[in-house]
Amino acid sequence: MECIFCNIVEGKSEAEVIFEDDNLIAFLDIQPINYGHTLVVTKKHYDNFLTVPSEELTHIINATQFIAGAIKRSVNADGFNVITNNGNSAGQTVYHFHFHIIPRFNADFNFKPRFKNYSTGGMKEYADNIRTIVSKYKDIYNG
Repeated sequence: MECIFCNIVEGKSEAEVIFEDDNLIAFLDIQPINYGHTLVVTKKHYDNFLTVPSEELTHIINATQFIAGAIKRSVNADGFNVITNNGNSAGQTVYHFHFHIIPRFNADFNFKPRFKNYSTGGMKEYADNIRTIVSKYKDIYNG
């Protein structure tokens, strides 16, 4: 399957590039939530957050921090979101790892969010399940 982000990295597809180095490229999203919405993309193809090697992830996070500051200042945003969608159910539509930097303004959130509440004992149950998996795989964590 052809990857649009790989095509951008290879110069086969156009993009409005705002930053690039040996490991990543950052360009404006063609369907922005707000103007300045930028994608920070690894040049090597990785499907999602879980498949990016830690040294590359560190690099892209540092670059994303730098680029987010530039975007916030350039569009006079009140804040910004940094997100990554992983899997179809999370809204991922391009299966090449990337961060979204979305400039935000106070007027963006004039609605009431729908937060969930844990049932009695539910929070501990979720935490226990997550801790079990963390414990099982902690030896592969190299942080």
